[in-house]
Amino acid sequence: MQRSSPDARHGIQSIELGFQILKVLVRHGRPMMLKDLAAQAGMAPAKAHRYLASFLRTGLVEQDRRSGRYDLGGWCLELGLAGLARLDPARLAEPILEDLCEQIDETVALAVWGNRGPTIVRWADAGGAITVNLRPGAVLPLANSATGRAFAAFHKAPAVKQMLQQELQENARTGKVTIGSLRAQLDKTLSEIRRRGIARASGSLTPGINGFSAPVYDFGGNMVAAITALGAVGHFDSDWDSPIAVAVKAAGAALSQRLGAAPRDEAG
Repeated sequence: MQRSSPDARHGIQSIELGFQILKVLVRHGRPMMLKDLAAQAGMAPAKAHRYLASFLRTGLVEQDRRSGRYDLGGWCLELGLAGLARLDPARLAEPILEDLCEQIDETVALAVWGNRGPTIVRWADAGGAITVNLRPGAVLPLANSATGRAFAAFHKAPAVKQMLQQELQENARTGKVTIGSLRAQLDKTLSEIRRRGIARASGSLTPGINGFSAPVYDFGGNMVAAITALGAVGHFDSDWDSPIAVAVKAAGAALSQRLGAAPRDEAG
């Protein structure tokens, strides 16, 4: 027995038509007069008015008594907040990670900020010859991994600066270099990452492995995760404008959009 697709299921056409009005109000961003609202929704003013009357009673729409303009109502805010409360980056990332893995044929992962730093929570393995010792639960360094650099560049939590300072001190001690030189080099790297809108690392965490990592933002514009792609040097194109970099950045933007983030205007 074949299952019908969601698009083939029977619904209530009047509800679908009515929601065109709400979509117009969302896109417009400001209160609207009836004639303009109806025109953009593709229906006659009289028909739009009937829908609006019902929406007014339910609280989905409100009307300014002086101007007569319509806008989204308080119930829309409640719906939006309820929807935002249910957004789970790790769950929403799964199809995006799978699509990205298939598109670029490289291993990809999702990381969030944990109590010990950037932590892998989702993984899609391309099944290639390389082995990357990163699986869910792995914690990545801030200074030397693409994922860590994405958090160092874009995450705003005070803990990032504290952990980064401790990491640089340890790297300076083991590498027998000054922390000032490491800091200067990293500051330059992070400046370019912010300008490009994506982080990059070439063999600095695992020899022979390159990586790109794109930030993921929530509806408040805060970085909540990073989408990372990893691959072998010589096979993985690490140019800033490579197809892999473009695809990873697009995946980060797609997940950000699912989380309610506004589009960001970044160079790169």
